[in-house]
Amino acid sequence: MDFKFRTSCKHKSDEELMVLFARGKEKAFNEIYKRYSAKLFLFFYQKLYQDKDYAEDFLQNLFLKIIEKAHLFDTGKSFSSWIYTIAYNMCKNEYRKKVDVKEISLDIEELKHNLTFPSNLSNETDLTLFKKKLGIELNKLDEKHNLTFTLRYLDNLSIKEISEVMDCSEGTVKSRLFYTTKKLSKKLKNFKAIKI
Repeated sequence: MDFKFRTSCKHKSDEELMVLFARGKEKAFNEIYKRYSAKLFLFFYQKLYQDKDYAEDFLQNLFLKIIEKAHLFDTGKSFSSWIYTIAYNMCKNEYRKKVDVKEISLDIEELKHNLTFPSNLSNETDLTLFKKKLGIELNKLDEKHNLTFTLRYLDNLSIKEISEVMDCSEGTVKSRLFYTTKKLSKKLKNFKAIKI
């Protein structure tokens, strides 16, 4: 029976798992943790000064919040939007506490799976140079544009989910993505255009 329940958890949506967890099914929470812990660790690591210990602390606190507030989750909405909204708000609160916020950078290694790189990158050296330059240019962007780009192309959130996380309209999200990709394309013109 226990094995059957564990197996069935893997096939349930995030929203269904949250309903089960709110009813006391711990295995449902374990499945949620498996699905989101690595992605959200990377999210915190990128946004919080590339400090591993910091990211782990924030990840633990995030999942404690999920445990404590499971009953507040609206099953008619997207779980991924909900969890990223909480994570984003945790980062915003942290930024407010810090007077001197360090540069926020993006793990470019992770981006290679989510971007279509220029076709003229003939070898590994070209690709490495491209990723390095992309990372430098992303770090020059303000937090909102950097984060919008990260949520879309690294965390694979939809436009709608990003608008919920960042509490802005879908049009604003599209505008930020357009602005960011246009700017990156100009800065990376030596590599031709990036297709996003």
